[in-house]
Amino acid sequence: MRLTLTALALASLAAPAFAQDIEAGAKTFNQCQTCHVVQNEAGEVLAGKNAKTGPNLFGLPGRVVGTYPEFKYGESIVALGATGLVWDEANFVEYVQDPAKFLKAKLGDDKAKSKMAFKLKKPEDAANVWAYIASLSPAPAAADGAAAPAEGAATEAAPATN
Repeated sequence: MRLTLTALALASLAAPAFAQDIEAGAKTFNQCQTCHVVQNEAGEVLAGKNAKTGPNLFGLPGRVVGTYPEFKYGESIVALGATGLVWDEANFVEYVQDPAKFLKAKLGDDKAKSKMAFKLKKPEDAANVWAYIASLSPAPAAADGAAAPAEGAATEAAPATN
């Protein structure tokens, strides 16, 4: 019984405790579209204004960090992606609140840097933007131990949300 309660407590800490609001996420995404777009494989812009400062965020859920094709990421986020870390809600919410702090913590490197200067300070805003991006993206592929790179990752490349 004690182990079960501990496991439940730990599980509750791992997931953001915010009810996601896709509409609120769409409004907050207006701050992100300065640098990011959500554009599907057919080239249809689903959100944003076709900005290219940051990577395309279509297919972000389940994508390995720092792997959007043909986007030039900074060294730190590429190094983190090399560890196999995948974008999920918890990582995204933590990242967009303070990209440099996230990279430093995940890499264990106080010199890690992020090109993304913009921060969504409120965790509920970040969770809502995640929900919005996820609502525009295909469902992540089932993982066979290693996640396949999807399209457009939250990036360290621009002063915008990811």
